[in-house]
Amino acid sequence: MRAGARNALTDVPGIRVGHAQRVGGGYLTGTTVILPPGEGAVAGVDVRGAAPGTRETELLDPRNLVERVHAVVLTGGSAYGLSAACGVMDRLADAGAGFPVEGGVVPIVPSAVIYDLGRGGHFRATPAAELGAAAYDAASADEARNGSIGAGTGAVAGGLAGGVGTASAVLGSGVTVAALAVVNAAGSVLDPSGGLLAGARYGLPGEFGGLGPPSAREADAWRPVKVTSFNTTIGVVATDTALSKAQCGKLAGVAHDGLARAIRPAHTMVDGDTIFGLSTAARSAPSSAEPQDVLAAGADVFSRAVAHAVLAATGRPEAPAYLDVFPSARLLQEERP
Repeated sequence: MRAGARNALTDVPGIRVGHAQRVGGGYLTGTTVILPPGEGAVAGVDVRGAAPGTRETELLDPRNLVERVHAVVLTGGSAYGLSAACGVMDRLADAGAGFPVEGGVVPIVPSAVIYDLGRGGHFRATPAAELGAAAYDAASADEARNGSIGAGTGAVAGGLAGGVGTASAVLGSGVTVAALAVVNAAGSVLDPSGGLLAGARYGLPGEFGGLGPPSAREADAWRPVKVTSFNTTIGVVATDTALSKAQCGKLAGVAHDGLARAIRPAHTMVDGDTIFGLSTAARSAPSSAEPQDVLAAGADVFSRAVAHAVLAATGRPEAPAYLDVFPSARLLQEERP
């Protein structure tokens, strides 16, 4: 197994990712859009948190009509932020992309939110349709950034700055599996034995080679100033191999294992943890052994994406960056201040 060229969700051929955010004037929030190729992607979902904010997830039940989605929206703003999906729907409808009905199309845009209300100063400074449209317009097949961008702009992670993270894996068969996570967790993202990022344990060779366990002094001194009481980690795991709706749901479910490896505890009463599974079906249906490899990779790429989100996040007074708290975790000489 190896990482894709970008080590990002966009390593799945045809998938585009766009971010838009507002910072200042009371805002600290944003929206991320995932756009599949062509006629859309087969999709499933798995909701594990007890306080989800979602839209169009019931359509992804394998018993229901719609087979493909035309975008996935991940956004800040709690339930208010779901309106960002309206801007994405408008853009898709203008492009003629959607479920065909008499007289036109209805774009299918499942969505999930994180709780970041008030983190920029104003409680109602939340994403709206305009921010969703801006994220759609920014979508690119080359997008591979991690950090405090898009839906992760105002995120926190166990008292540290949270954000967006992404990672990919290319299997021996040539199948690509990749994830994008928006990490906004009450649970700790640190290994219980110290201050190392828990998700980094699942990194591919060299991926987190510049990191090591921080000093015992730094680990013992870490006391989060403020851990939020409303949270949620959301994301997407995608592959180019052909999967059914039910199998996409299973892929999303196994990605939750990766979430739980990287965040402790997860899926609590105040989390709305939601993961979408996507298949572009660009490759033929997998052999009998391959689904196990795809599922295993789905868990690992999500753990890695969580680690990348926290490692790249921008610190702020109420939520410091990981390497500001644990500077000794940085091992590479050329990266030292």
